[in-house]
Amino acid sequence: MTTTPTPQTAQDAPVSGAPDTRLAGRVLGLACGATFLAFFDTTVVNIAFSDLHRSFPDVTLARLTWVLTAYAVFFAALLASAGRLADVIGRRRLFVLSTVAFAVMSALAAAAPNADTLVVARALQGAAAAGMIPSALGLLLASTPPQKRHAAIGAWGAAGAMAAAIGPTLGGLLITAWDWRAIFVINIPLGLLIGYATVRGVPVDEPSGRQLPDRIGAVALAFGVGGVVAGLTEASDWGWTSGAVLGLLAGGAVLTVTALGRSIKHPAPAVEWELWRSGTFSASNVTSALFGAGMYAWLLACPLFLVTVWHYSVLKSGLGVTPGAFTAVAGAVVVGRRVPASRQWVAALVGAGFFGGAGVWMWAAEGANATYAATWLPPGLLGGLGIGVTLTSLGTIAADALPPSRFAAGNGLLLTARQIGGALGIAGLAAILESAGPLDRNGYLHAFLATGIASFVAMLSAVAMRRGSSMAPIETES
Repeated sequence: MTTTPTPQTAQDAPVSGAPDTRLAGRVLGLACGATFLAFFDTTVVNIAFSDLHRSFPDVTLARLTWVLTAYAVFFAALLASAGRLADVIGRRRLFVLSTVAFAVMSALAAAAPNADTLVVARALQGAAAAGMIPSALGLLLASTPPQKRHAAIGAWGAAGAMAAAIGPTLGGLLITAWDWRAIFVINIPLGLLIGYATVRGVPVDEPSGRQLPDRIGAVALAFGVGGVVAGLTEASDWGWTSGAVLGLLAGGAVLTVTALGRSIKHPAPAVEWELWRSGTFSASNVTSALFGAGMYAWLLACPLFLVTVWHYSVLKSGLGVTPGAFTAVAGAVVVGRRVPASRQWVAALVGAGFFGGAGVWMWAAEGANATYAATWLPPGLLGGLGIGVTLTSLGTIAADALPPSRFAAGNGLLLTARQIGGALGIAGLAAILESAGPLDRNGYLHAFLATGIASFVAMLSAVAMRRGSSMAPIETES
């Protein structure tokens, strides 16, 4: 893709003067730490889900999934406008405010006396995480010399994969030593430390002068996505034809369309619609959403299956799903270092195929005489590999489709698509398990098959990311 040369913007400019090696290394460490926390909390709660169910036995499985979904929805809905907000108030300021807020909301989650309070805390925690990610990336890009940016972005992205690798085991250890509250307590000192170190060690950056993102559009998007996911989540309890479910689905759809419609004409849109003028970038977003639906459902279904069907302990369940997370890291490293930009679409295609094959394998091979080594481990390793390959290639493709000055905004939209897909995937998983019964083996098998189908559909959109597809150059906002 070719784009017209653009002048340096606030995002391209260094935080203070010319980038220096010490500052770049410091910012990389802080950005990776915050990213680790944000994505650690998208996966670690999965391993705690059975413990949560025991703590709140009167809460239905579908409603309890909102402990996961509330985080994902607010994370997804606010990512799109958080990049612009970072430019308006300053990247360092938003980064510090977000990490401290994340620590505070983690404390609220740890102290939650009931499931409703926990869901509210998780929603606010997701909102804080949405501010952490684009501000971290903005600081990283601004403080890193251009020739080292690809390596820095690779390390930043690997922090999220490492969170998935460590999350199940660390979560299992914490829950075994205490209970599910421990997975939130650990965020408190880490978040406060990152915020303090940023204030002490990172220079203040100047706001770019851009307008605040459209408040109405941002609110409409958050409640629109939330309404759709709420309808899908509660449909198994209330009935698909109930007025409440239909109202949530219809109202959520109208609000989402309203937010997107306002973004087309608004000078400071909640969603930077014009980035989708790139056919490659648009295809990467569709692929990210479809793949996210299967991936997040898989990440929740695997530990739940081991605990409820095979009767593993929480710690043993965490150890059981960890090998696949390490193959995800390995796949990410190989694709990031070895696959050229022109062939990243092939990597995404292959990765989605690996993951889809793992879901079908799990559905077909798991039976009454199944064993961990023969039945679970091989597709688990293959699925993890597919996750690492696909997510890394999607990030590279999205970055390559846009000018450097729009990378943070584009990355925000890509993550938004993935989180929305993930929220819908978790809602679909809840519906499947509620219909079959949370202890029914067949319900989980159907869920694994559904994750595979979602990934195979993602392969179709991955083909559209091939270089040479119809694209329009993206102009840099003045």
